[in-house]
Amino acid sequence: MQARLLTAWDELPAILQSALRPFLCHAQCHAQFPAMLTAAQAQSVRLSCGLTDEQLCAALLPLAAACALVPVSHFRVGAVAIGASGNLYFGANMEFFALPLQQTVHAEQCAITHAWLRGESALASLSVNYSPCGHCRQFMNELRNAVALPIYLPGRAPGTLADYLPCAFGPDDLGVTTFLMDKCDHGYRLAQADSLAQAALDAASQSHAPYTQSHSGIALETTNGTIYSGRYAENAAFNPGLPPLQTALIMMMLSGTDFSDIRRAVLAESVTSGVIQWESTHLMLRTLGCQDISRLLFEPAG
Repeated sequence: MQARLLTAWDELPAILQSALRPFLCHAQCHAQFPAMLTAAQAQSVRLSCGLTDEQLCAALLPLAAACALVPVSHFRVGAVAIGASGNLYFGANMEFFALPLQQTVHAEQCAITHAWLRGESALASLSVNYSPCGHCRQFMNELRNAVALPIYLPGRAPGTLADYLPCAFGPDDLGVTTFLMDKCDHGYRLAQADSLAQAALDAASQSHAPYTQSHSGIALETTNGTIYSGRYAENAAFNPGLPPLQTALIMMMLSGTDFSDIRRAVLAESVTSGVIQWESTHLMLRTLGCQDISRLLFEPAG
């Protein structure tokens, strides 16, 4: 099991440890826990422990919070999202030492983005160990049918996003009909591109930027050749959106991969973009220790 999970693991009830052990402890094959449970795995755990969906997510919150990177606040927040598929996705807050706090990713953003990048098109619920801040409530409001999203907190009656964010401003107010997590392909293609550049371009094609059309994506290659890609996630209120680099780093963090392992990065963005990701992305990657950073500019589709 990954060392970062051990303290939280020791605090779990024995019956839950027994049910989870086959999925978290893979010493034989040295596999990394992907910070998620498939629908079948979650069902197995629920049946073994006699838990409901809500109870299982609440029980898993300490493990999700253990994934957090908090060099500034030292305050761990965990979230667990249930996708429409029945899969469970962990999320945790992520901070970056020596960089502006605006680069921080919140646990709710992390869990939602995790589900999105793994192909989910909708969420069934979201559980979190602390009440969502206004930033996160606005981020959640970018989802289709967001107001009905059930939100669970330990020791508190369940509510919906409408309860946490009354009189909300969101996509509907701007006439936008494409929501975060909706399937999309903006059709960006290159005749010749290496695997890293192609991954960045594919991510840009799936990015969510209905307000500015400033599609962008990134691909990060680690020292062992693994590629992590991320997509821009725009928000009706702009500030709660996530740049492509942060969404790629979410997948790295949840996999337990150190950011110092990034050896090469490619950012793909439109030549006509009104939102330029390059400068902030370049600065952040340099701060994280990556020196081989390139920018791929593409023409708008169509």
